[in-house]
Amino acid sequence: MNMGGRAGITGENPTSSVVTQFNHTLWQRYQHLLDKSTPFVLYRWIFLSVIAFLYALRIYMVQGFYITTYGLGIYILQLLIAFLSPQVDPEIHELTDGPTLPTRGSDEFRPFVRRLPEFKFWHSLAKAFCFVFVLTFFSAFDVPVFWPILLFYWLILFISTMKRQIMHMIKYKYVPFTFGKQRFGKKAASAEETITSRP
Repeated sequence: MNMGGRAGITGENPTSSVVTQFNHTLWQRYQHLLDKSTPFVLYRWIFLSVIAFLYALRIYMVQGFYITTYGLGIYILQLLIAFLSPQVDPEIHELTDGPTLPTRGSDEFRPFVRRLPEFKFWHSLAKAFCFVFVLTFFSAFDVPVFWPILLFYWLILFISTMKRQIMHMIKYKYVPFTFGKQRFGKKAASAEETITSRP
């Protein structure tokens, strides 16, 4: 029984094994490139801007694929909201004893932790732009539609969503960007020196 099982394992299709190995190697190299690109924030966003410009140029040249562009716009809006939202939503965890966002200047400094980190935000956008760019080479995805209506609807959706997000920021007093650790001013530093110099 065991020998038959071993024979079945050794008798696997060598072509599928080679394809699996190739896919694994390709995925490892891709992941290695992603890991190396992590600290180069500016270059990554420049690269994404080039891809977005090429996609916009492609749409302008073919004068079509407005449905795919609208879908891309909805996806970008969804990613943006996740990028601007805290990992722990204070609205959900308002009554719990868990960690909350600092609301006063005297609170301990805690950097803003996003629901969607910057790298994942960039990576998702880059993949989305590459995907829809490939779709523009297939006429099946070029559904005829009156694009100003789609643009108007997307703008209304964007404005209402961002308004809700900004109201959420104001209500729970957080800013979705961290500019480094807060530093004490001269008054705070002199007060601290006075306290430490006392016997």
